[in-house]
Amino acid sequence: MSEKNNNPSAEGPAQFPAWIGSLLLLFVFLGGWEAYVRLFNVSKLILPPPSAVGMQWIQYLADKNVWYHTGVTAWETFLGFILASILGVGLGMILGKMPRLERMLNPFVIATQVIPKVALVPLFIVWFGFGITSKVVIATILAFFPILLNTVLGVKSVERGHSEVMASINASPMQRLVHLDFPSSLPYILTGMEVGVVLSIIGAVVGEYLGGNVGLGNLAVREMNTYNTTALFAVIVHLSVLGFAFYAVVVGARKYLIPWHGSSN
Repeated sequence: MSEKNNNPSAEGPAQFPAWIGSLLLLFVFLGGWEAYVRLFNVSKLILPPPSAVGMQWIQYLADKNVWYHTGVTAWETFLGFILASILGVGLGMILGKMPRLERMLNPFVIATQVIPKVALVPLFIVWFGFGITSKVVIATILAFFPILLNTVLGVKSVERGHSEVMASINASPMQRLVHLDFPSSLPYILTGMEVGVVLSIIGAVVGEYLGGNVGLGNLAVREMNTYNTTALFAVIVHLSVLGFAFYAVVVGARKYLIPWHGSSN
């Protein structure tokens, strides 16, 4: 009986990797989509088949103009995310160490979060123009709050015993920040960044929708205005791939920066 329990082969069939299951679900979804469009003769103006969208996207990949728009959106997203990370982590470290100041600013932080950010886009365009600056500002604002809130939570979650050790060796505030507060908060900060980078690309694209002449958001509006639904879906696919690439970079940074943490597995 004990030999049977200790035998790994007796535990059941081998588990296949999760990514294989994800691919299977994707193929089932695309296959069902294709079958629905073909069987019910749905107009391409309403819902194009995924095969047509895929062909259009492949054509986009060979189009230099599309890559120019991609570069603009990627640059706006990157700048917005970097600015949000610097501001969010910096202010979050301060508020996490100063509870009284956090309580004073908390109503203002909440107020800025409940304001629909899309409603502010026209105002930013008036202030910063139709160029890249307004898009970067929108991307920064959307990505800022999850990074800030997670940083504050990370600083507050530093183990009390570790803080007492730093106090016992008379560590300076800077030494405590570098050797305890920041490393201990990294899992929380990176979680905020994972959310922030997604919101950053959303902010850049929304800005291009409403007030831009370049970028993938503007390209989507152009395709919509010509009623080219297949091309519009292709732009959405292209945006999804770009967003996934940014997200994958942040997730990869988590595995590199905090390999000791359980969330990196």
